[in-house]
Amino acid sequence: MTQSSLSPDSADALLFDLGRVVIDIDFERTIACWAGHAGCTRSDLVTRFVRGDDYMRHERGQISDEAFFASLRTTLGIDISDAQFLEGWNAIFIGEMPGIAPLLARAAEQLPLYALSNTNAAHAAHFSQAHTEVLDHFRELFLSSSIGLRKPDAAAYDYVVKAIGVPAQRIVFFDDLAENVAAARAGGLQAVHVTSPTSVAEALAALGVAEKS
Repeated sequence: MTQSSLSPDSADALLFDLGRVVIDIDFERTIACWAGHAGCTRSDLVTRFVRGDDYMRHERGQISDEAFFASLRTTLGIDISDAQFLEGWNAIFIGEMPGIAPLLARAAEQLPLYALSNTNAAHAAHFSQAHTEVLDHFRELFLSSSIGLRKPDAAAYDYVVKAIGVPAQRIVFFDDLAENVAAARAGGLQAVHVTSPTSVAEALAALGVAEKS
């Protein structure tokens, strides 16, 4: 769905991904931190890091941070402590996406805001403290590690739609990954692919929720 296909009064709830939509992230910061602790090059770790089964299980809350770091210790071939892994893991967060806070504040005056994010317990603990102010705009955060479901699995969207309690077609979902947007649309939601810093503002303006700045 493009912003031009949105219309005023076509939504009863707004659903946002967090990473690169509300909170800016950069995995290169994580790799750099780990490489520094391990005394190896960043390129070594980039080629070894894989979002495999343990990564997915960690995001579904099925294994602990410690178990995930143990898996990374093997796959990355580095012998650093859990504390050092955690430091690098949380270094991924940069800050709020530019301009998102006032947009969410204005939108929240008219519609309930929710978030659906693929994340893990360690990251959730970090951003819930570091970004309290911007996250306060959301009535509820549906985190994969808490609900046991990840995007783009259909069950994740079904779970959230049921929890929000309004028809899927009356929910507008914002995500930076095309596969998550496609899955949301397949589940009946309206969905916006966030591809630039202005994507959210343009969509909200089309919905008549917040004026485009």
